[in-house]
Amino acid sequence: MGLRVTLVAAARSSSLLAERFDDDRPLDEAGWYEVQLAAPRLVPLGAAELRYCSPTARSRATGTALGYAPLAQPALRDCDMGRWRGLTLAEVAALEPAAVDAWLADPRTAPHGGETLLSFITRVGGWLDTRPAADGEIVAVAEPAVVRAALVYALKAPPPTYWNVDARPLSTVTLTGRPGAWHLELAAAMS
Repeated sequence: MGLRVTLVAAARSSSLLAERFDDDRPLDEAGWYEVQLAAPRLVPLGAAELRYCSPTARSRATGTALGYAPLAQPALRDCDMGRWRGLTLAEVAALEPAAVDAWLADPRTAPHGGETLLSFITRVGGWLDTRPAADGEIVAVAEPAVVRAALVYALKAPPPTYWNVDARPLSTVTLTGRPGAWHLELAAAMS
């Protein structure tokens, strides 16, 4: 069977247009409402032997609201965005358009002074690869960016693929296998 790791993207803490880099705001009213709607689908994942979350307020709140009692994992924190922390993409693009272009084009650059995309993906992948190699189930609530990074790492996709992955709030991704040999598991449609 192998290890089964289900990643749950945290509920939202703001509207899409108000999302900020490296944001640690708590769930907003819409986020709480969405957790209640998604609970019937997500609560059963809490039966996993190990339950983790990003250290952010919204990831912890999402995991707690779903009854997971998750353990915060520093390696599942969002990408360190340096001096861009707390700003929206539109704000940064207006202030530093060339730096944003460089950041989007080269996964080894961090014009904001924080973490490179490549380092971020590697850090999240390192967390995946240090999970117990024994058969079992894990659920982890994390920032959507962390879910995207884990998927890119697990599939051994080129780092720029990260920009082509969308992780909506409360979406799930399941990876199966063992450290260093991950597979994407797609869920069957419910009848």
